[in-house]
Amino acid sequence: MVSSPHEAMHRIFQEYPGLFSRGSEVLGVDIPPPTSATALPTDLTEARPVERRVDTLLRIETEHDGPFVLAIEAQGKKDPRKTASWPYYVSYLHNRYGLPVLLLVVCQDHATAEWAARPISIGVRRWQTLTLSPLVAGPHNMPVITDVAEARKDLALATLAAITHADNPDVGAILKTLSAALRDTPEAITDPIVELTAQGLGNRPAAQQWRNLVAVDLSFYKSFMSEEIRDEGRAQGRAESILLVLEQRGLTVPDTVRERITDCDDPETLRQWLVRAVTATSAEEIFTAK
Repeated sequence: MVSSPHEAMHRIFQEYPGLFSRGSEVLGVDIPPPTSATALPTDLTEARPVERRVDTLLRIETEHDGPFVLAIEAQGKKDPRKTASWPYYVSYLHNRYGLPVLLLVVCQDHATAEWAARPISIGVRRWQTLTLSPLVAGPHNMPVITDVAEARKDLALATLAAITHADNPDVGAILKTLSAALRDTPEAITDPIVELTAQGLGNRPAAQQWRNLVAVDLSFYKSFMSEEIRDEGRAQGRAESILLVLEQRGLTVPDTVRERITDCDDPETLRQWLVRAVTATSAEEIFTAK
């Protein structure tokens, strides 16, 4: 399973191109509703220079205001190199497509969001030739959605909000709201949301909370991601059962044995170990086939 907050923070716009317009009020800019959106090549490399790629690139069509190009960058931490890359991206895209260009940076922490929002100026002290002002979506302006009805109104925005609030102390309530909002939702809609949320949470503690919610609240739901999450939950439960049996029987459980048990993600192997734990004379004996 791919677990990459970076991928989720920009991939969600590929899945739901209209999300940018619907979230524009949060970002403080008036963007008309799109009539269509087309994914564009993300490779911004010219003939010979260093390779440059934007994370996600969309051409957004609007009914009355014409098209524009939306470049989306997922930013997990401060990166001084972006002060050179981002102006290049915008200038290159404006020259290539001849359309207005907007740069949206998606972050998961306040410090990175504050850094990303700073205007980037190119020029001399008395005259700035070019000034770039990125739009930034992050925990500072994304809504904390803990109302199921509100989440159901816009599942894409609720998903992005959950991802950007991955470190929020109330992330458990945010994720529970999202999982509840997905009940009775068609699989075609639920599938990418389950996957993107798992990716966006990465290896944070909230990722396990999401797995538990999917295993319980969405137990009816069938998909590769949800089945994998439920398998992880079953494996974790069996590992805990093995350790409990060994400890209740008064057997010493060395750290190496404990780690081998908790690191195992094969439910069938864990089942065999659990059976052996009932009669084993030592913790190590559960690994020995009889």
